[in-house]
Amino acid sequence: MKRRIAPLLENITESGVACLITMVQGNLFALGLGHWLIASRTGVIAGTIASVALYLARTNTRWLVSIILGIATTVVDFFVHPGQFGPVAAEAIVTGLGAALLSYAVGFLWSRVRRGRRPSAGVAPEAPG
Repeated sequence: MKRRIAPLLENITESGVACLITMVQGNLFALGLGHWLIASRTGVIAGTIASVALYLARTNTRWLVSIILGIATTVVDFFVHPGQFGPVAAEAIVTGLGAALLSYAVGFLWSRVRRGRRPSAGVAPEAPG
């Protein structure tokens, strides 16, 4: 169960954070309740769509996860709220790119952390305490 929920929560968080940061154009001091609500909605919908698509495709390839999450975030962000800068779809595209990059970076760092926790081949882990 944990293996099914963790990727969903990761996708929701990455999409929501990308939306939140893009909405305020990086000025985190400008964040308000409205921003959090819009970013939460975008994150939940896009993260769920991406997770379902990845589950159906039966893949967890990092670059593919990032691309699918970026596309889902772009589309959902475009429909959830109007853009606040540039042409009509500019903010949605920037948000999608941010979600894809954030997803790839988090996945890369997470794989490094997991690799560091694994015992080396042929070496028995030490007994606790």
